[in-house]
Amino acid sequence: MKDIKLTQYSHGAGCGCKISPKLLDSILKSNRENIVYPDLIVGNSTKDDAAAFDLGNGTSVLSTTDFFMPIVDDPFTFGRIAATNAISDIYAMGGTPLMAIAIFGWPIEKLDADVAREVIDGGRSVCEEAGIPLAGGHSIDSPEPIFGLAVTGLADNKHIKRNDTAEVDCELFLTKALGIGILTTAQKQGKIADGDIDVAVEAMCQLNKVGQEISKLEGVTALTDVTGFGLLGHLSEICEGSDISAVVEFDKVPTLKNVKKYLEMGCVPGGTRRNFESYGHKISAMTPQQQDILCDAQTSGGLLCVVRKDAVEEFLKITSSVGLELTPIGKTVTRGEFLVEVV
Repeated sequence: MKDIKLTQYSHGAGCGCKISPKLLDSILKSNRENIVYPDLIVGNSTKDDAAAFDLGNGTSVLSTTDFFMPIVDDPFTFGRIAATNAISDIYAMGGTPLMAIAIFGWPIEKLDADVAREVIDGGRSVCEEAGIPLAGGHSIDSPEPIFGLAVTGLADNKHIKRNDTAEVDCELFLTKALGIGILTTAQKQGKIADGDIDVAVEAMCQLNKVGQEISKLEGVTALTDVTGFGLLGHLSEICEGSDISAVVEFDKVPTLKNVKKYLEMGCVPGGTRRNFESYGHKISAMTPQQQDILCDAQTSGGLLCVVRKDAVEEFLKITSSVGLELTPIGKTVTRGEFLVEVV
């Protein structure tokens, strides 16, 4: 088991495997008639983290799924990261997870069942931490290892946070530092120094439970988690849906230890390049370093929070109570030439 390096069995890593935003938009276009389901209060149209179906009693059931190929070599850790990432979508909608089922693909001729069991156990351990059962799932024989969850949650309708409800003159906060894609790419390329990958793993395994509490604040006008499309991709979705723009102060954006060193060594995920090609025309001019960090394809990243100024104090009180010491990374402004201006 110790000699197994799961990343050698996949062509991509984590959320860096995601189809680019531009190509995904093309795939999702349909010639079929758009049927309206009145009880579906959040669907695909706003590019939110989970769907929300109104139960008629002031609450909604939330449904989401997320899965990918190995981003780290250790099977148990891979399972933990994939599960944390999937459950995050429920927290990002202001919901409480109820249960999960596994999505599992395994190259049975290449990797032993013992290794597969470790992956599932990693996912199960995170479900236990979140207080939910891993209640079943589906598995297939696949060319590459794949693991993730479909997660069901519950949310109070008045606390659901959407991507199209952000307001002008709000502060932007990010609950996890950027650079996960860069560090994991350094590992895949065999360039990572001892201990550096541990920083990324710790971040990826941190549940975004704080979303349950901050979503209760009326002054949090939008909330999403930052994953494969990078910070600028997910912020652009919020701005586009809300018909506003944003300003990001690059020097205030937190990054993981030694990220810039690995950028200089060429450790840029392929997903980051695809991200910029998809939405770079919507962003103001950036330096190459800014582009590689702000478009970095995150896996199990933090929450991007849009907070009214009069709610910032209460917001920071909640985040500080769970050990998050946050400062604003930018602000929202009236719609301008670009969706996001990097300064």
